[in-house]
Amino acid sequence: MTSFIVFVVKFDTIIRINHKDYLLRYFLLFLLPLYLVAKPFKVATYNVENLFDATYQGSEYEEYIPGKHNWNQRMMEIKLNHIAEVICDLDADILGLQEIENESVFERLKKRLKRVGCAYHYSAITHKRGAPIQVAMFSRFPVAKQKELQVSISPLVRNILEVEVYADGNPLTVFVNHWKSKGRKGVESKRIRYAKTLQKRIDSLPRNKEYIILGDLNSNYNVHLTLDKKIDDSHGITALGDVLHTTVDNKLVQENQMPKAKRGIHYNTWQELPFNQRWSHKFYGNRSTLDHILLPSNMFDGRGIDYVNDSFGVYKADYLFTKRGYINSWKYKHGKHRAKGYSDHLPVFALFDTQPYKTDKSKEISNQAVIKPIEYLYTLKRLKHPVKLENAVVVLKRGNHAIVKQTPLGRGIFLFGCAKGLKEGKKYDLLVQSIHTYKGLKEVTDIVKFKEKGGASLGDFYQRPKKMRQNEIIRDIEGTYRGRYLFTNGIKIPIHFKNKHFTPSNGSKLKIHYAHLGYYKKLQLVIYSKKDFEIMER
Repeated sequence: MTSFIVFVVKFDTIIRINHKDYLLRYFLLFLLPLYLVAKPFKVATYNVENLFDATYQGSEYEEYIPGKHNWNQRMMEIKLNHIAEVICDLDADILGLQEIENESVFERLKKRLKRVGCAYHYSAITHKRGAPIQVAMFSRFPVAKQKELQVSISPLVRNILEVEVYADGNPLTVFVNHWKSKGRKGVESKRIRYAKTLQKRIDSLPRNKEYIILGDLNSNYNVHLTLDKKIDDSHGITALGDVLHTTVDNKLVQENQMPKAKRGIHYNTWQELPFNQRWSHKFYGNRSTLDHILLPSNMFDGRGIDYVNDSFGVYKADYLFTKRGYINSWKYKHGKHRAKGYSDHLPVFALFDTQPYKTDKSKEISNQAVIKPIEYLYTLKRLKHPVKLENAVVVLKRGNHAIVKQTPLGRGIFLFGCAKGLKEGKKYDLLVQSIHTYKGLKEVTDIVKFKEKGGASLGDFYQRPKKMRQNEIIRDIEGTYRGRYLFTNGIKIPIHFKNKHFTPSNGSKLKIHYAHLGYYKKLQLVIYSKKDFEIMER
């Protein structure tokens, strides 16, 4: 926002020092303007997770019907306090909000913010009749006008809020969104309807119109690669990538392309962050990027308002996480509200300025994949680029974990918690997006399946390695279990059973059908399933 300093000087004081009044004039003429320069302002979006009032409307979700499930006036006041705390600490100048029940509870939130010293003088909210929740916006800049973009007459399909503000004297349009979720038959075509409605409106704006798209779009930034087949009813066409054009030729639009980008193309600011920091929500236990700030080329053109390079971030106050590191969402357990927690989303934000956008020529384009063998991953501590592994064969799959190899004598690598959708004995092209080393074990922690390339004969991949090294598969060995070790062929090696109930008694003779040669400070055999070994005698 713009900062001002006001000087109050008594007239008689000026008279008494009139022989030095030129000093005062110098100060006013040359120094005061330095304090009138606008500083960057913050734009944010936050899904507050069902902020309902305690008055029955008839459109509430079951869990928020007043008088049921422990939802009452007291519970609402606690929820208001918690959301107000986040908003105050976030300190955004423009804030888009999702999951506000109605104008009544929105005004309560506005008054609560004023009471605790975080007032917003300007605001807007949708008024979709019969809808359980609305989208809204707070602003420290004057609101010139607002309207709602109707996606459907159905009360379950939320309107898009369009608000024009004057930010540091510049007109800026903000679109606040909350698209259909991926759960409960949330096929991609339903999000495409939102995106088409929004894109049609954008196409009608003057070419030089500056705008920001923000909100909970219920899509990952890389949805063009990660769209689940179960909800793909659009033959791979995505709302985010193909309608709002955050991808071109099936590749994410890069920031250095934006100053010369065509009308209608948008930059997804999630790309500003390292891959392991790209998340603001967990969907069915998986980290996801549902909350977005999308920008057109006008925000990079050096005129009016521009994006501040590398300013996108996720707000991660300590109190927004549990002791175990999970998002500290509003607690609803065993059919009752527990008066604890905040939201299942984290706020995301970015900075904007009337100073021209500054390119960073040294900035790496970190989202373009490089084709490398598995061996390459062992030379890295972290990825600077996604790595494409071609012809990766799944030689062992247990639960959501797997071992993949590209050649029988080449290195294998462990896919930790990211092997969903892969099948043992199948060959794939995989995109590795994140790696980690845990207690010495090299593991891949996030992949995208590019292409399935048929089956593979696993016999050659189970050859006994010439030297013991991690992430190989060991088959058909016999030995004696004693004190967490397997004694076999004159050697002993630590052995770990993932399910402790499978652990045999000391002295048991074992036949190991399949074991992962893992690593936990030292090499060890890892047994994932009861079918992977048998007890020959006790």
